[in-house]
Amino acid sequence: MKIIVCIKQVPDTTNVKINPETNTLVREGVESIINPFDMYAIEEAVRLKEKYEGTVTALSMGPPQVESALRESVSLGVDEIYLLSDRAFAGADTLATAYTLAAGINNLEGADVVLMGKQAIDGDTGQVGPGVAENLGLPHITDVRKIEEIDGNGYMTVQRLLEDGYVRLKVKLPAVLTVVKEINEPRMPSLKGKMRAKSKEMKVWTAADLDIDKERIGLSGSPTWVTKIFTPPKPKGGKIFQGETRDTVSELLDELVKGGIPIKRGGGK
Repeated sequence: MKIIVCIKQVPDTTNVKINPETNTLVREGVESIINPFDMYAIEEAVRLKEKYEGTVTALSMGPPQVESALRESVSLGVDEIYLLSDRAFAGADTLATAYTLAAGINNLEGADVVLMGKQAIDGDTGQVGPGVAENLGLPHITDVRKIEEIDGNGYMTVQRLLEDGYVRLKVKLPAVLTVVKEINEPRMPSLKGKMRAKSKEMKVWTAADLDIDKERIGLSGSPTWVTKIFTPPKPKGGKIFQGETRDTVSELLDELVKGGIPIKRGGGK
């Protein structure tokens, strides 16, 4: 079985910087981590490899510093790592990103299963997974909480998380899946894995290495643009009520009435 897991390196949420000229995230020189949801995708990919035999390839798009994230994935059980890195890819929105990742997957001659986290914590759109699938012309299932089995006929049965439960779905492979954190518990890197990660060869592809329409990549190929970024102003006024006494409750109700909110007071105990 051939498995590709798409991962993204994201800024640590405590250290986010914005380029004031392009309104895009500054990634160079910023403390970064593997997108947390992608950690679950890596774990699930390795589990599929262990259960059904095969290989796991991690693919990412970004600046050279993404190498550290790809090497970390090797320490977790990934076999091969590829980085799509070119200034032409910079500033891509979700549509351009999905198109570029799909081109990378095609360069790898596809896979039986493509896995990724349900969304990235720096954008929270959840659009890249379905976008990759559409560019590849493959079926996709989002928010997968469990992979039940892959049968002998090439069908995979999964559980897709819903707000009030889950639905069981069957999909013909190859397919693209995005996973949620309920799917597994990511393993810790082993010492052997860390040693292997240090020496693992990472292949880097630029736009010239891909069969790609250069009008559809990067900032210029993105139909959506961030035109303004600002910090919402702190609300003015307001009052904090503390305590659990009847007087505190009465004071709160009086304040609500002053604000024009109709309150019906009860007379019982």
